[in-house]
Amino acid sequence: MLQFTPIDEQYAPLLRKYYSQCTYRLCEYSLGVKLMWKDHWKPEFAESHGCLVILNHSAHYGAMFDFPIPLPGEGDVDAALDDIDEWCVEKGVPPSFGVVPEDERERLMKRYPYTTVDSDRLWQDYFYTAESLSAFAGRHYSGQRNHINKFRKLYPNAVYRELTEADRDAVDAFWHEFHKVFNKEDADAKLEVCYARRLMEQVGAAWAKTGCVELDGKLIAIALAEVCGDTLVCHIEKALPQYEGVYPFMVQSFAGANSQGLRWINREDDAGDRGLRTSKLQYLPTFLGAKVRVLARNELSGLETIPVLKTERLLLDGLREEDKPAYNRLCLDNERNRWWGYDYRDDLEGELTEDYFLEVAREDFRRKQAVNFAIRLDGTFIGEAVLYRFDYKGGAELGCRIFREYAGHGYGTEAFRRVAEWSLYTLGLYCLKAKCYHENAASKKMLESCMRPAGEDETFLFFTKKV
Repeated sequence: MLQFTPIDEQYAPLLRKYYSQCTYRLCEYSLGVKLMWKDHWKPEFAESHGCLVILNHSAHYGAMFDFPIPLPGEGDVDAALDDIDEWCVEKGVPPSFGVVPEDERERLMKRYPYTTVDSDRLWQDYFYTAESLSAFAGRHYSGQRNHINKFRKLYPNAVYRELTEADRDAVDAFWHEFHKVFNKEDADAKLEVCYARRLMEQVGAAWAKTGCVELDGKLIAIALAEVCGDTLVCHIEKALPQYEGVYPFMVQSFAGANSQGLRWINREDDAGDRGLRTSKLQYLPTFLGAKVRVLARNELSGLETIPVLKTERLLLDGLREEDKPAYNRLCLDNERNRWWGYDYRDDLEGELTEDYFLEVAREDFRRKQAVNFAIRLDGTFIGEAVLYRFDYKGGAELGCRIFREYAGHGYGTEAFRRVAEWSLYTLGLYCLKAKCYHENAASKKMLESCMRPAGEDETFLFFTKKV
């Protein structure tokens, strides 16, 4: 299973191996964004089949992956997605992708039959041709040229140059003055400035493209970017606004110095800031880069309540309050549950109350992670059948356990077969899976009567049923 490592500066060379050749162009597919926003998104990385896999942590959405980044000619994106799916199944979370390149959306839509897709205007990146920002040629850029000409007249001693590690004190002095004139009250805008200041400490790093505008020994504008594929991704563009025309002067100078041989310049999103949006639009972007969020769903996502299923002798439905004592007895039967392959003590959170197991089952259904069917014989609770471990590609696992005093009468087989039928032909699964221990002869006999063998390992026999 994928093993993730938190991102920090020490892994820059490894991460840049992927980002430097990445063709997705969106700003999230860059080292600078990961480092700048690491306290916010808490990104982690793993390598899989020649691909970089990034896991972010969203307060709203939970675990969110970037789309895998393959090494050209080496990476296997589908195999990396398989590893992501396996990780999600083991963790009990849906595969969710926070920033999907628009060209890769269809691949995920085909992979996951049930998805929620959206694209937020606030986070679309602004893309410009490298030539247009370097030259400001043509009538449509006359305004920018006029601003630059005025800047040169007002500040004839101003020069653009590259930043180096020797400029750290000068950069600190810039930030000190910038904070004095920064007048935005928005909390996200203030946070962005703090993160930008920290990222500027990467001046001198091999991956960082940096520049500044200097006036009589004082920095009045600074910038930092990196090259990702054919795109210069600009992470920081800050200037002291009292110097009229400094922004267009900086934009043109920085583009000209750092975009040779590149096709695009990505000046990132505006996060809904009106001033940023106005400014970025004034530079006439060629297009806005949409960021598609894809959240995989499983077949339970459309199920409001647990249905009632009937067999010749049994009734299967949702767990009830009056089932609590019997359900607790089933869940606490250690001898019986060793064949279940799960020990509640491994995941026990808090105190083991009389409501614990019932609430866990209900919460799993609320989260659409599992559905627990109570098995009833003449109204008496005798066991449960559980559909769980959804793989979000049309597959899930089915398990069944019966009180030992009701074993040996075929009730488990009858309940298992009915839930399997409902799962495949009503719920809409493509593939149903089950397993049992080698030494569990009763379960082996039941599964052989309902499903097809699908291999084995040292511990389990595996079975499947497909439509």
